[in-house]
Amino acid sequence: MTHFDVFNGDADGIISLIQLRLNEPKQSVLITGVKRDITLLQQVDASEGDRVTVLDISMEKNCVALEQALNNGANVFYADHHRSGSIPESKSLDAHIDLDANTCTALIIDKLLGGKYHAWAITAAYGDNLIAKADQLAEAAGLSQEQKRRLKELGILINYNGYGAELADLHFSPADLYQALYKYSSPFDVFEASDSPYYKLKAAYERDLASANSVKPSYQGKLLTLIHLPNETWSKRISGVYGNLLANQAPERAHAVLTPNADNSYLVSLRAPLNNKCGAGDICNQFLTGGGRAGAAGINRLEADQVQRFIDITEDYYSKH
Repeated sequence: MTHFDVFNGDADGIISLIQLRLNEPKQSVLITGVKRDITLLQQVDASEGDRVTVLDISMEKNCVALEQALNNGANVFYADHHRSGSIPESKSLDAHIDLDANTCTALIIDKLLGGKYHAWAITAAYGDNLIAKADQLAEAAGLSQEQKRRLKELGILINYNGYGAELADLHFSPADLYQALYKYSSPFDVFEASDSPYYKLKAAYERDLASANSVKPSYQGKLLTLIHLPNETWSKRISGVYGNLLANQAPERAHAVLTPNADNSYLVSLRAPLNNKCGAGDICNQFLTGGGRAGAAGINRLEADQVQRFIDITEDYYSKH
């Protein structure tokens, strides 16, 4: 029997798996990728009796591969907060799907484990830009302002590492980052170890953020701010967390960050207004390579001649909702 751990390469996916494996260690085949690589279940060749854990990737985007795994006789545990589509009815599927805009997969796992690794779950919520929710949970847990600040920073840094057009753009492959962080039972331990990934990620993030802050918006409409980042590796790394940062600075507006792909199309990160966390997934799903959830979504390939259409759809959506 083979066990497969399939997880998004961002903070939410990595920390969801950290919690599960701290609770129940397993020898497993790790399947992950850059944050935008969400059809990961296609890489699983599961057979009768195999077990598959799937974390933080849309069931809707992986429905064919999921059905195949179930038909092959695999047992699948699936936890996620993205669009699910129709959930298969199978005694071999243990699905935990919550589409609430104020939750993430790590918080779903946190509930299932009774808060056993609660500080890790709070870190993931910060990384997934659920700042108000993470603050609420941290305060309820009795964490100090300094402890909250550190978990927020770590969550953002882990999330930052997941963005890039390909694995070579990242500072750590998500599988390597997971394995490096898994040895810490608490995220607070990460700061105490001089060889932890925290220090490399912190220095790199600060450099990339300084570069992003020098770029002016290319479009500033009534309800949407759009930033075109240059065709640089740092742009691909910072795009998602930069969108989160902009969203927190102007919570009444939607924000889109566009970075060029090799074929002259754009990679799009869209953040709904934090004061109105709806619609991002619906907007991006109107484009062939788009997807996501209510508060945050993206498009892998937006043709240059479709940028104005994207702007018009986004402005129109938030003017009506």
